[in-house]
Amino acid sequence: MSQVWLPCGQYHETYEKDQGWWQTTFIKFKMILLLALVFIGIPWLMPEYWIGVATMVGYTAMGAMGVQLLIGYTGLITLGHAAFIAVGAYTSVMLILRVPWPSFITEWGLAYPISIVIAAVVAGLWSVLFGLPSAKVKGFYLILTTMAVQFITVDFILTQYVSQIGGRGQAFSLPPGTIKIGHAVIDSEREIYYLAAILCTLMVIVMANLLRSKVGRAWVAIRDNDIAAETLGINIVWYKLLAFFVAGVMGGVAGAFWVSNTAALSPEHFPWFWSLWLVGVILIGGVGSIHGVFFGSLFMVLVMELLQWAVIPLSEYYPKLLVDFSFIKDMAFGLAICAFLIYEPNGLSYRWWQIKNYFNLWPFSY
Repeated sequence: MSQVWLPCGQYHETYEKDQGWWQTTFIKFKMILLLALVFIGIPWLMPEYWIGVATMVGYTAMGAMGVQLLIGYTGLITLGHAAFIAVGAYTSVMLILRVPWPSFITEWGLAYPISIVIAAVVAGLWSVLFGLPSAKVKGFYLILTTMAVQFITVDFILTQYVSQIGGRGQAFSLPPGTIKIGHAVIDSEREIYYLAAILCTLMVIVMANLLRSKVGRAWVAIRDNDIAAETLGINIVWYKLLAFFVAGVMGGVAGAFWVSNTAALSPEHFPWFWSLWLVGVILIGGVGSIHGVFFGSLFMVLVMELLQWAVIPLSEYYPKLLVDFSFIKDMAFGLAICAFLIYEPNGLSYRWWQIKNYFNLWPFSY
């Protein structure tokens, strides 16, 4: 008779059990509660304002997922990921507004779902193009090449050329009813939230399965020691470019989602600071952890919301605070990064891991 629990924790007798998603009944119960919270509790029990905040958390997590893959799992530092999100957003908008789709596609509401898939592929290929230098450079030099993609893509191509298509000036307006999936029009906070929740869930499933595969093990080997990985027969150029492609795909999905959450799309939605913000999200949440993506997103979005709540009452006495709020937000971002690097360098996911271990091993926590 096999034993599941030992006094000091849990062990598995097969590799299949060790790699299982929901390994115990308790974990299954926790995951069911989490899914119930995400898909029922938040959209139906919370005020509309907090549903919007939760949507922003999901968008931030989608954007940070690709950054986590590059930095946390492959060791490729990127500071231009907002460009790939922008490529996904503009590809989706152009496909919806400028392509003369057959009538059955528009009637069945398939234009937007198709645009998400195409936007993901285009953003992935664009990411590979700027990931090519990773075959020859790394570290500081790779930072510079990934910064270049931001200025080339957003500040030059999108701002000076793509945004001018159709004589719209700097923004593409999205009339009400433009974003449809089937017969459902995505135009309310709850519907946008559901779209974010579904896309986040799918991205987590894809990323978690990739990391448990041969590809994921190759990425981790490259992160730990690329020379040793190449010596073991891993084609590091191929796997680095594959990492850029997958990260770009995730950024493209995030950008295509953002289209549903805005009435007009502008290059101002994708500044270089957004790339830095996403890096800060994974530093605070925990580098090399899928949990860290969501912990970091929750922390950053909620802290900024609370900061805004604190500034609004004070603005009655100091009106300039509202004008300078963007600078206050930047200052809070910098302070948060410094505080975590000093006091919690492994991020919130490491603290969560410690809490889980404490309860799993209790009362034999030695």
